[in-house]
Amino acid sequence: MVTPLQPGVWGVLATPFTGSVLDLDEAGLGRLCEYYQSVGVTGLTALGVFGEAAQLTARERATVLEIVADTCDLPIVVGATSLSTRVVIEEASRAAEVVGDRIAAVMVQVNTAAPAVLGDHLLGVHEATGLGIVVQDYPAVSGITIRPEALVTALRGKAFCAAVKAESPPTSVAVHTLAAGLDVPVFGGLGGIGLLDELAAGSAGAMTGFSAPEGLLACVQAWREGGYAAARQAWLPYLPLATFEQQAGIALGIRKEALRSRGLIAEAGVRLPGRGMPDELGEQLARHLEAAGLLGTPVR
Repeated sequence: MVTPLQPGVWGVLATPFTGSVLDLDEAGLGRLCEYYQSVGVTGLTALGVFGEAAQLTARERATVLEIVADTCDLPIVVGATSLSTRVVIEEASRAAEVVGDRIAAVMVQVNTAAPAVLGDHLLGVHEATGLGIVVQDYPAVSGITIRPEALVTALRGKAFCAAVKAESPPTSVAVHTLAAGLDVPVFGGLGGIGLLDELAAGSAGAMTGFSAPEGLLACVQAWREGGYAAARQAWLPYLPLATFEQQAGIALGIRKEALRSRGLIAEAGVRLPGRGMPDELGEQLARHLEAAGLLGTPVR
């Protein structure tokens, strides 16, 4: 039986690198895991787009999963980088060998706009691995655009589906359609930029690599306890930073620099073809972090 993901905030891990050759920073990754657990996230997502999984070797991917599993006791969603059924099965199987029963699901990208073909792809991954599947609709990365109604058709009644991650703008419209048409939790992403509207549309929370998961947690908890007004108030201090981070082409670099500025990782290096944050934005990033109360004593 596949267990749906628990609602809340699932932190998407960055992969920190060190030195001029950008080696995997194993100690830094361990600190990130400890930090996410300390602030109270529901679970972690490793080897996602924010984790630069496509730029890691197979050995590095295994090392990342070993560190995550050894450092914390949270449930783990593992991302698959490929759109090919056979390759996704191989990636998922290797991840399961490393993580064991700690793996909550494998995150698989939408690879076609045809509902029947997509359903067969996802079923093939599940049958070969026995894993639950988080379906990631992220056209900016996959290059595939599927209508929310077609995604509902592909996933309705599929017991292997553990959740959907909706990252196809306008996300609030997609979340509304998916949440109304499916019996599984739907999470927003994209750095949390649409979090408040996604909650209003029926999302179960957030699954994203925003550099201040405290803000995501505050907003989601406030929504549960006080609805829109409370969630809006809780999210406002963090929204300028979320917007700043979500700049096309350099979002990853900005987020990693924000994590470095907070003392969570030692270096903000990004592997090609990704881009680091331009130096010209350093002062403004510091303003956003300070305004949100995120600068000062480094987080340990």
